[in-house]
Amino acid sequence: MGIVLNQSFKNMLATYVGFGFGAVNTLFLYTNFLGEEFFGLVMFILAGALIIQPLLSFGIQDTIIKFYSSYTDEKNQKRFLTWMLILPLVVVVPFGVIGFIFRNSISEWLSIKNELIKPYAFLIFIIGFSMAYFEVFYAWCKVHLKSVFGNVMKEIFARVCVSILLILVFLKVITNEQFLYGLTFVYIGRTVFMMWYAFFLKRPSLGLKPLKNINEIIRYATFIVLAGSVVIVLLEIDKQMIGILKEGLGNVAYYGVATFIATVIVVPNRAMSQITHPLTAELINKNDLIGLNSLYRKTSLNLFTVGGLIFLLIILNVDQLYEIIDPAYKQGILVVILIGIAKLMDNVMGNSTSILYNSKYYKMVLVLGVALAIFTILFNWILIPKMGINGAAVATLLSLLIYNTIKVIVVWRSFKIHPFQNEQLIILAALLGFSGLFYFWNFWFHPIINILLKSVVVGILYLFLIYKLQVSTDINTLADSFLGKRKAQ
Repeated sequence: MGIVLNQSFKNMLATYVGFGFGAVNTLFLYTNFLGEEFFGLVMFILAGALIIQPLLSFGIQDTIIKFYSSYTDEKNQKRFLTWMLILPLVVVVPFGVIGFIFRNSISEWLSIKNELIKPYAFLIFIIGFSMAYFEVFYAWCKVHLKSVFGNVMKEIFARVCVSILLILVFLKVITNEQFLYGLTFVYIGRTVFMMWYAFFLKRPSLGLKPLKNINEIIRYATFIVLAGSVVIVLLEIDKQMIGILKEGLGNVAYYGVATFIATVIVVPNRAMSQITHPLTAELINKNDLIGLNSLYRKTSLNLFTVGGLIFLLIILNVDQLYEIIDPAYKQGILVVILIGIAKLMDNVMGNSTSILYNSKYYKMVLVLGVALAIFTILFNWILIPKMGINGAAVATLLSLLIYNTIKVIVVWRSFKIHPFQNEQLIILAALLGFSGLFYFWNFWFHPIINILLKSVVVGILYLFLIYKLQVSTDINTLADSFLGKRKAQ
C-alpha cells in the first residue's frame, strides 16, 4: 500500500484544496454574485455535460487502464494509445451532427419549465466534449502512475478559474452571460493542458496499424459506455430532471448546494481511486486474488473510517452552516442528510467499481446497471413533482442502495471476496452514537465559531476512539508514524 498511500495523500490534498475553492464558489460566490436562477442554470448545464461525457469518451478512459498493462513493448503501447485518441470520434462526430440538426427541438424540450435554459443549451455538448477528452488524457497519465497533475487540473484548476470569473461578475467586468462562455473556455483549456502533459509522458505513434485485439477493446469500451452512463445518471440526472420538471431554476441551485455539501464525504474515495484503479487492473491481470482481496478490504475499511468522520462533521453542523450561507437554502437540509448517507455507502464499497470494470464479469453488471438507470429516472419522475428536491434525494438514495448491493453481490459471486469486516460495526456504532449525542447540541456563539468548536470536539473524540480500538491498521500505522516524528522533534 506504499505507493497507494503516497499518491493517495497527494491526490487527497489536491482534492481537498479543490473542494475548498469549490466550497467558496458554491456556498458563497455563486449564491451572492450570480443569483439563484443563473446559478441553477450553471448546475443544469454542467449536469447535462457530465451525463453525455461517458458517451462522448466512448469508455476509453477505463479501456486504457484495463488494456495498457497487457502491452509489454513500447511500440505497441504507443500504437494502443493512438487508437485510444481516435475511437471516441466514432461517437463524437455523429452525436455532434445529430445535435446540430435537431438543436432547436432539443433546446425547447430542455426549457419546457425554464425558458432561461434555451439559448445556452448548446454549451452542454461543448463542455461534455471537453470533459470526455480530459478523462482520456487523464487515464493516459494514470497508467504511468502519474495521477497527481491530472487531479490538480481536475479538482483545483477549474474551480480557481471559476472563482476568478465570479469575482469579475461581482466587479461588473463581465456579465452573467459572459461568465457562462468563460466557464466553457475553462473546460476547453483544462483539456488542452492535460493533453500536453499526457504527451510529455509518452507521445502517441503516427501509424494506425490495427491492434490485434481491437475487437475485444471495442466490445469492452462499448460496455464501459453503458457503465459510465449508469453511474453518471445516478449522480447527475436529478439536477437535470429538477430543471425540467420544476419551475424555477432556483430549485436546482438549492439542490446543488445540498449535494455539494454531502459530496465532500466521497473526497477520500475519489483521491484513493486515482491510484487503486490501475493497481486493481494489474492485480486482476496477474490473477492475484489474495492481493485483490487485501486491497478491497483495506480500501473499504479506510474509506468508511475517514468518510464516517466527514459525515459526522457535516451532519452535526449542517444547520449552522446554512445560517452562514443563506437561510433561504435551508430547505436542502434533508437533502444533505439523505445524499450524505448515500455517499457514505459508496465509501463502504471500497474499490468494488474498479474490480468490476477490470474483470471479465463486467457485462452482467452493466445489464443490471442499465435497468437500474431506467428505475432511477422513473423514481425521479415520480418523486420530484410530489416532493420537490427532497424527492430527488430519496430517488438518489434508493438508486445507489440498489446499485451498490448489486455490485457487492456480483463481486462476491465472481471472486468470493467481500468488503465487510467486524471493525465496520464499530464505526457504524460510533456514527450512530455521535449523531445522537451531538446533533441537537450547539454552542451559543456565532455559527462559524460554533462549527469550529463542535468539529474540534467531535473530531478529537472520534479519532481517539478509532485509534484506541485499533479499527484500521493502516490508519494506526500512519498515526504512529506522525506521532513518532512529533516526539522526535
